[in-house]
Amino acid sequence: MALPSLSFFFIFTSFIFSVSHSTPFIVIHGISDQCSHRGVKRFTEQLSIFAGVEGYCVEVGNGSWDSWFMPLKEQTEIVCEKVKQMEELKEGYNIVGLSQGNLIGRGVVEFCEGAPPVKNFISLAGPHAGTASVPLCGSSILCIIADNLIKGEIYSSYVQEHLAPSGYLKLPNAIPKYLENCRFLPKLNNEIPDHRNSTYKERFSSLQNLVLIMVSSLKFEHDTVLIPKETSWFGFYPDGFFQPVLPPQETELYVEDWIGLRALDEAGKVHFISVPGRHLGISEKDMKKHVVPYLKDPESTKDNTNKVASGERGVNQKVFQSNAMEESQTMEEEPSTTPLRDGSLSYFWPNHSRL
Repeated sequence: MALPSLSFFFIFTSFIFSVSHSTPFIVIHGISDQCSHRGVKRFTEQLSIFAGVEGYCVEVGNGSWDSWFMPLKEQTEIVCEKVKQMEELKEGYNIVGLSQGNLIGRGVVEFCEGAPPVKNFISLAGPHAGTASVPLCGSSILCIIADNLIKGEIYSSYVQEHLAPSGYLKLPNAIPKYLENCRFLPKLNNEIPDHRNSTYKERFSSLQNLVLIMVSSLKFEHDTVLIPKETSWFGFYPDGFFQPVLPPQETELYVEDWIGLRALDEAGKVHFISVPGRHLGISEKDMKKHVVPYLKDPESTKDNTNKVASGERGVNQKVFQSNAMEESQTMEEEPSTTPLRDGSLSYFWPNHSRL
């Protein structure tokens, strides 16, 4: 029997080496969604194919239901335990967060004791600085329950315990109540005076890259989902006012560096990206340009995507729409795109800023 050639051994061992040393990633879905939905499944699969690495969607409890009604602290604890148990992640991994899933992902980075290291964090439409609006869901039984809770006092103990978005609702005209009673975002962003945790800052600032992708509507100046849309970059309103929107570098969180965002930025590790589209809609072209490089070998994560995209969009590009609820949906149509909607859910945020 002829012995295999040396070239065969070289190719085989090179393949095994590259696979075994590639960094896997996890996807953390947003509200009203779950890993089994078509949009999230396809997003994860396509991203894995484009990057050539293993990707896993990590479920946050009982999917859609728990994404609405389980407090974000508990959702974070569930994901924390799962990543610690995944053998594939033990050498380190990357996180791709979708909308609300970004806060859970950051909670894993900052709060999760004994977890594998997170190398790159890619955020798509994350409400990092909070949102000054409450969600309007639709007409399903899940949405009826959510809407009834929303009508209550958003910073009450009951609502904080039973409605996940209340954990990051930040009303500029109610900052004292927010700091005192909101149970997730003030802790995550180290906003509470005299209670800032240096460990959270140390863990967050240890990221190799933080990619903040803001999705901007083609037709309207203001995002109809995240209020304001600049929260995707940690931008937000000044305390006490609903205008203007402060860029991230002018917020207290950045200036005083409560979580290490400034340290990361000054080290050239924060990438502020803007892409055209609807909430959680991103074209294949933009996904390959702004997400894939940070999931590949570290040598490919050069600072070549630090430039802000300015509306590039080809004809008949596919759009990977992670979640889309058909009922009560009035989202604007965009030309030359094909949203992936079937089997996925979404939520719509109306401008109820002055509740």
